[in-house]
Amino acid sequence: MAPPSNRQLITAIDIGSWKISALIAAVNDAGELEVLGTGQRESRGVRRGFIADMERTEMAVRETVEQAERVAGSNIEDVWVAFSGGNLVSDIVSVERELGGYRVERGDMEELMHIGRDSIDPGNKVILHAQPACFVINGTEGVKRPEGMHADRLGVDIHVVLADGAPLSNMELCVRGAYLNVNGIIAAPMATGMACLTEEERELGVALVEMGAGVTNVSVYAGGMLLGMHSIPMGAADITDDVASAFGIRRSQAERVKCFYGSAMQNPRDFREMIEIVPNVTEGERSDGGRITRAALVSVICERLAQIMAKVNEALISLGFTTPAGRQVVLTGGGAEMKGIADYAQGALGRTVRIGRPRGIQALPEAHAGPAFATLAGLALYGHARPLDLRQMESGPGKGGSGSAQGWWQRLINAFRAGY
Repeated sequence: MAPPSNRQLITAIDIGSWKISALIAAVNDAGELEVLGTGQRESRGVRRGFIADMERTEMAVRETVEQAERVAGSNIEDVWVAFSGGNLVSDIVSVERELGGYRVERGDMEELMHIGRDSIDPGNKVILHAQPACFVINGTEGVKRPEGMHADRLGVDIHVVLADGAPLSNMELCVRGAYLNVNGIIAAPMATGMACLTEEERELGVALVEMGAGVTNVSVYAGGMLLGMHSIPMGAADITDDVASAFGIRRSQAERVKCFYGSAMQNPRDFREMIEIVPNVTEGERSDGGRITRAALVSVICERLAQIMAKVNEALISLGFTTPAGRQVVLTGGGAEMKGIADYAQGALGRTVRIGRPRGIQALPEAHAGPAFATLAGLALYGHARPLDLRQMESGPGKGGSGSAQGWWQRLINAFRAGY
């Protein structure tokens, strides 16, 4: 049944290298997100997070959204889109101004925000996000609401995410080609963090490792904000390709074998368990199939996993994720659904590892409640929270009417309550 027309609809689309998924949610009477419909199609034009075939990607997006609309019983126009391609750059821009011991007023904060926004230098990249993380009073960091406090110096830390402009434009064109309006393109690590991480984890320090099909994104949080991110052009699809190459089978069969029989941990019984396979033969040839041991399959999987985890460890070190704060790792993404992956990652990284699953959304279908759909759920949460972005502020302090100023201030408060 179609939702009432007065309910706010939020639609998220995750365009990945292996699948394209969509989720339509509505805000219920309790102010929570409730899923109305979902859709999913094979990704047919995305490589390593970048659009490689615009026509096929556009068609897949259209089919995915239509499926979700049929389930939800509603037509949608505006969507939030995730961007998981490489070349994402995260940085913290800090600005400060003298107050001379006076009380902090709202105008002081607005002026500081504008100074911070104008001080961002994207270089040859595009600003994807520019969000205030926390205020600083007299050198004391982590102040959420400084209004009314006395300060000699008032500062703010702004979290900035930069990306290459051309890939973003290509993705937006594909979505608009499916007759949809783009509310915003969100960096996948930010959306995934909203779905998988608790506020306490972000405060204490945590690394989020999202193992997608073509890209593994590593992001580090501390003090309640995202400090840095790194993209590795390698993922779960590379494991599938290794299995297909090692045993001479098709990719579709390799994916099935990996999902049903694969594991990240060896077991002595694996040497006795046999798996039926059908070799990939050319037209006109005949094959009666073959058999491999599960141990051989696990060996191929672990060889690629070792490479991925080595790259992840290098990224964590380069991002400054070291002890004592650098102990907790949350592993998510489609690659995190493999059996034994948490134990393997814990041994390979030397850190505590848990699997991150989406939370905070009501009526999420069981098929979409796993780590493979964390980014999709996080996009919906992002669209619901709408954290303040400095790019959306008026061009100068005091611009706009009182209503817009009040809305800006309320969004700022909501942003800090959400941990941004």
